[in-house]
Amino acid sequence: QVQLVESGGGLVQAGGSLRLSCAASGSIFRINAMGWYRQAPGNQRELVATITNGGSTNYVDSVKGRFTISRDNAKNTVYLQMNSLKPEDTAVYYCKAVVRVSGNYYYTDYWGQGTQVTVSS
Repeated sequence: QVQLVESGGGLVQAGGSLRLSCAASGSIFRINAMGWYRQAPGNQRELVATITNGGSTNYVDSVKGRFTISRDNAKNTVYLQMNSLKPEDTAVYYCKAVVRVSGNYYYTDYWGQGTQVTVSS
């Protein structure tokens, strides 16, 4: 019913920048919060940043001042601008959207397929 498609991952040197995008499509009535999570090999998936539909943001301490989350509500799209990247940022990055599907009265979490970000030292 709802699909999230991510793009923008890749290989970058330490200190470089990348911009991730995640577009939601399908039978969407309303999207509440959207966010980015990451999972490195051998680690649990962790929250990176979230943004409400009103624009309030939240970041994990390790990315504060380097990453910026934003969204375009008209396009159902969330972005993650990543600057001053470090090797420890290497992970698969997943977007999540909390969506109310048309015809439903509750919200459901939907996840993207993930995009690899690799930062070389």
